[in-house]
Amino acid sequence: MYRGKKFLAVIPARGGSKGLPGKNIRPLAGKPLLAWSIEAARRSRYIDRIVLSSDDPAIMATARQWGAEAPFQRPAELATDQALGIDVVLHAIEQVAGFDYVVLCQPTSPLRIAEDIDGAIEKLFQTGAPVCVSVTEAEKTPYWMFTLAESDRMVPVMEHPDRSVNRQELPKIYVLNGAVYVAEIGWFKKARSFLTDETLGYVMPASRSVDIDTERDFLLAETLLAGRM
Repeated sequence: MYRGKKFLAVIPARGGSKGLPGKNIRPLAGKPLLAWSIEAARRSRYIDRIVLSSDDPAIMATARQWGAEAPFQRPAELATDQALGIDVVLHAIEQVAGFDYVVLCQPTSPLRIAEDIDGAIEKLFQTGAPVCVSVTEAEKTPYWMFTLAESDRMVPVMEHPDRSVNRQELPKIYVLNGAVYVAEIGWFKKARSFLTDETLGYVMPASRSVDIDTERDFLLAETLLAGRM
């Protein structure tokens, strides 16, 4: 609880994964992948309850072993490749009532720590905004990115008046890192999105911003976690 408000953490982890089969319970630095997110949420000073949203009994059992609740099984229609993540979160909120804020912690962000969760929550209350998401500074600037038009002619994705400037002189660009999404529940039900004109960005370092989607991402996360331990 924070300032009299109750926080529900939702960890979505469906059974199917084409890129990395079984990734949500695959061992990572000695623990199942989703255990890292559960432990970060458990260490948060503000989160009141942690629930898993999954269609897979094995994932649900693993989550319970590591301290999360799995009070419901996700419907099959919300466990497909086409299912929207927003609908998964909205479904979880409906199953577990009595909270003021929802905190989405994706299991594919195992390097996120409790301080990141709490920092995003605190930023909401410092500013009065209804929603905050974690971001990290982009490794590559879009001012130096191009599409290829007819005859492979390069067309800049973003225009800049001086293409010869150093990277340090270009505006900083931030990308979603998938680690933390926080929103006031009443507002979220109406907006049906974490990304609106009211969304704040909570900046995290690149060292905690690995979002696991490929085997390479998994190996990178394992290396960084080994260094941390």
